[in-house]
Amino acid sequence: MGSVVALIAILMVLLSGLSVGLVNDGVSGLQRMKATSFAFQEDVGKDAAFSRSVFDREAVGVWAEQDGVEQAAPFGNALVNGKTDRDVDIDLALFGIEPESFLAPEVAQGTALSGAPDEVVISATAAEEGVDVGDVITVEQTGAELRVVGVMGEQHTFGHVDVGYLPLRTWQEIRAGVREGDQVPDRVYEEITAVAVLGADVDLPAGDRAAGTKSLTTEESFGASPGYTAETSTLKLIQGFLYAISALVVGAFFTVLTIQRKQEISVMRALGASTAYLLRDSLIQSLILLVASAAVGVGAGLALGAAVSTTAMPFALEAGPIAVATVSLLVLGMVGAAVAVVRIVRVDPLTALGENR
Repeated sequence: MGSVVALIAILMVLLSGLSVGLVNDGVSGLQRMKATSFAFQEDVGKDAAFSRSVFDREAVGVWAEQDGVEQAAPFGNALVNGKTDRDVDIDLALFGIEPESFLAPEVAQGTALSGAPDEVVISATAAEEGVDVGDVITVEQTGAELRVVGVMGEQHTFGHVDVGYLPLRTWQEIRAGVREGDQVPDRVYEEITAVAVLGADVDLPAGDRAAGTKSLTTEESFGASPGYTAETSTLKLIQGFLYAISALVVGAFFTVLTIQRKQEISVMRALGASTAYLLRDSLIQSLILLVASAAVGVGAGLALGAAVSTTAMPFALEAGPIAVATVSLLVLGMVGAAVAVVRIVRVDPLTALGENR
């Protein structure tokens, strides 16, 4: 029984780490932004807001005047492929911002964006792939050259692609496919993906009516990251089935154990032991077994998780999800144990003993 509970605990830890890792790999770039909401094109689909939303930056001024809005800034998003001058291939989710806005990222290495058109600040995970400060990234779609001036201190990814912050004007040119020497229409510099809004008590519907936009809180916007909804819903379904299976398996084991003790429990009942006492005695034994086995399983899961996290797999161990999974296992195990014990303690002692004791 202890081995089975430990194996279930290991699986729970690994699923928890995979779930957190996929979320971080999908939306950590959005999680670490200061924006509390994003206003997109009015008729855009929620699941494709970042990739399809395009509208005029005049909406930024409208949003800045709304009650509760501390700051509003234009934001652009585009996925590109590139190669550094040291032949390192890299995919980037380009976040176009105004360097003086609240969206400007903090850097752990190098310098922040100063406003020069060819600057880019990359995620720490991009640096781990071999991109360094001073490298020049050539965007394959347009041939634009971006000079890496800074590296952020943490993982910043969007749709499993490393984030690169660059000036909004440069982002607009790359998105429009502008090449050197091209005549650039004025409208190119008026188009943005969204308005990033900062404010704790903002009436989003009122702002949308005024600006003609469609707002999503930052957390709601996670669903617009490629693959985020499908991945998280699949893992949640797997975790849900795992919890149900763990309750059934642990309950079945405790049922077998309790049935094996049927005559002993009946003797105790015949000697005057109360139902409450028998329940308490059996549940305490069950709890000791569950806690000890779960502790072994969680320890083994953490060790395996630490090994897995050094690979390219999106895997991250966080105390909160692991604690929830462990408590769920213990609670469901105790529920299964209680159901098993109740069935036995309600049996008539003489019947259980076969009237031969």
